[in-house]
Amino acid sequence: MSNIQIPVSVLNLAPIRQGQGTKEAIDAMVDLAQATEKMGYTRYWIAEHHNSPTLVSSATSILIKHTLEHTDTIRVGSGGVMLPNHAPLVVAEQFGTMATIYPNRVDLGLGRAPGTDMLTASALRRSKNNESVYTFPKDVEELLTYFGPEDKQGFVKAHPGVGTNIPIYILGSSTDSAHLAAKLGLPYVFASHFAPRWMEEAIRIYRDEFQPSTYLDKPYMMVCLNVIAAETDEQAKLESSTMQQFFLNIVRGTQRKLSPPIENMDAVWTEQEKAAASNMSSVTFMGSKDTVRAQLQEFQNNYNVDEIMVVSYIFDPDRQKRSYEIFKEIVDEG
Repeated sequence: MSNIQIPVSVLNLAPIRQGQGTKEAIDAMVDLAQATEKMGYTRYWIAEHHNSPTLVSSATSILIKHTLEHTDTIRVGSGGVMLPNHAPLVVAEQFGTMATIYPNRVDLGLGRAPGTDMLTASALRRSKNNESVYTFPKDVEELLTYFGPEDKQGFVKAHPGVGTNIPIYILGSSTDSAHLAAKLGLPYVFASHFAPRWMEEAIRIYRDEFQPSTYLDKPYMMVCLNVIAAETDEQAKLESSTMQQFFLNIVRGTQRKLSPPIENMDAVWTEQEKAAASNMSSVTFMGSKDTVRAQLQEFQNNYNVDEIMVVSYIFDPDRQKRSYEIFKEIVDEG
């Protein structure tokens, strides 16, 4: 049996709940960070999304700084910074500054998608053609240099940034980034929480092609997935309807805020919508402590990953915290 006593972390897209405004959503993001820090979670990552009225995670580095200010020990980072939207030097300066203020607490997860629609991507872009999507490997290497030792710098340097050695993680939702993470010898994080289709193949590629580097001597595989844990299987099933409505929102392209649980999803979605939403959320641990433990054990028997990052779309903040607490108890008890 594979080990389930592994580091566990948190991803937050910073959704706005029904009945809330943007300030309450940011406060809830900090509140969850403080709660999961007390539980002993390893890191707390905040996503990057643009032109989405249901999420507040557009200025990711500002939210990371805000979270660092209101926590003490948990690592805080990006899940991720979408590099096509940003000049690497600006990212290096921002994260280098945060790492200077909060040493050994900052992570930088990097993605190659824009985190938005193409019109918004075009408004964000540093170049009017789409070439910044294709420069992702070069941009990652630039960032590694900016955070590296003084003697490896070029003429342009990130001040602060040089010598901070901020850990960089490559994020992926397809197999493309698995090749890159392996080639550069960096940790790899797969987005199974919304794009599980290529997970198995991406894990295999990353492990097969991994080249040891100054950053890692062996592969470090993280998977981000959904967890809806509650006192009973029935309670978890009810709570999961919030997540199902969240994915239905994506399928329909609608802009509904995070919604309270409902008894009967079949009254809301068509068979086609159900299939599409269920495909996106198929890597979900859901149920009571015993049920989720069995699901985690089976997952680890199959994939034996090094760290799991959890996202929990639960409407009631106390129940959301309880879900994280149950999952941490499972991991700690082994």
